[in-house]
Amino acid sequence: MAKAKLVFECSACGNRQSKWMGKCPECGSWDSFVELNKEQIEFIEKTSKVVQKNSCAQEICDIKIEEINRISTDDTELDLVLGGGIVDGSLVLIGGSPGIGKSTLLLKIGSNLAKKNINVLYVSGEESLSQIKMRADRLNAVNKNLFLLTEISLENIKNELLQKEYKILIIDSIQTLFSEQIASAPGSVSQVREITFELMRIAKERGICVFIIGHITKEGSIAGPRILEHMVDVVLYFEGDASKELRLLRGFKNRFGSTSEVGIFEMSAKGLISAKDIASKFFTRGKAIAGSAITIIMEGSRPLSVEIQALVCESAYPKRSVTGYDRNRLDMILALLERKIGIALGHYDVFVNVTGGVKISETAADLAVVAAIVSSFKNRPISKESAFIGEVSLNGEIRDVFNLDARVKEAKMQKFKSIIAPSKPLEEKNIKIFIANEINQVLEWM
Repeated sequence: MAKAKLVFECSACGNRQSKWMGKCPECGSWDSFVELNKEQIEFIEKTSKVVQKNSCAQEICDIKIEEINRISTDDTELDLVLGGGIVDGSLVLIGGSPGIGKSTLLLKIGSNLAKKNINVLYVSGEESLSQIKMRADRLNAVNKNLFLLTEISLENIKNELLQKEYKILIIDSIQTLFSEQIASAPGSVSQVREITFELMRIAKERGICVFIIGHITKEGSIAGPRILEHMVDVVLYFEGDASKELRLLRGFKNRFGSTSEVGIFEMSAKGLISAKDIASKFFTRGKAIAGSAITIIMEGSRPLSVEIQALVCESAYPKRSVTGYDRNRLDMILALLERKIGIALGHYDVFVNVTGGVKISETAADLAVVAAIVSSFKNRPISKESAFIGEVSLNGEIRDVFNLDARVKEAKMQKFKSIIAPSKPLEEKNIKIFIANEINQVLEWM
């Protein structure tokens, strides 16, 4: 009698092994392998046999580019992140922490599209029809072309798609759905992988745009197999504190546009709305205070004025805490201050915070971080009419940053009187530019 085949699958990334392993060699998760039963193994073997069609290679010069049809969502921030609007037959994955506004945004977007006589199907596996209707009334998102369905069976959802010519499908959320062909619980790796593949097939064959809401793990990544993000066309993440008003929608993958753009939303009584006046959302004006410096960062093609706050205080057990800034970058700056300037912070607590829930990923804010730390350490206030722009190198030099002209233009719009930067832009009218090529020059100016 032949020995039964054993297959173990990682519940974090979907990696398969012939024996149980304590640590997944693919994603590094511990104790994540589960044994698949006979029905699951047979289904995987059946679905993995893809019929290959005969095809021949073509010269790239003979290939014609298909025109992409985009539909505006009537939301300027979402259209900006998507690259201009929704593309027919695309698969969009939106992730974010609970309560951040994923369902609220998509319900409002569904209503906006329904006003254009587009049939929209909103499928929820977590809420009842009454709950969704209550939220729709609050958002003023009630429209006759918006259809609601509370269902977790993929087969029933496919049957509903055959009843009407839907152009938009919203799934809330992918972890609640299950397919009757797979003998595993909803949210498992096998279920999520197969359901996403089936939704992708439906989207491409019928030209339906599918929005998928995905839960995230403690580490901040979308729960389920990593292949989920590779299968979809667009991956968007909501960032921000659920207890604050501002939300950032950032694109991490986009086959139809750039991933450098960021959408900024504001949570209100009527749901998530595009932040109209975002310029003053990330810093406060007022009298000069110690430990506060303003910089101008680039989020895609959009410059933002952001306030960097620092608190330095003596402590027997020094701590380092960072919110919205790279911790390794902060350690480098602290070592540089001690080496080049003689400011020893080994016996001091250092806390750095970026206001507004913004996460800075570029190095143009280094100079503002240095100014905020030194200002707090020496208890010397910095004027709120000045902005610091520049990258700090390991030898104490201040280097140029890209798009300096756009940053200076934003500073003029925000009525800043002076800018401390390593060079002067092409246009410098109506604003003072103090050139600083080393940290010592910044301290002298302060």
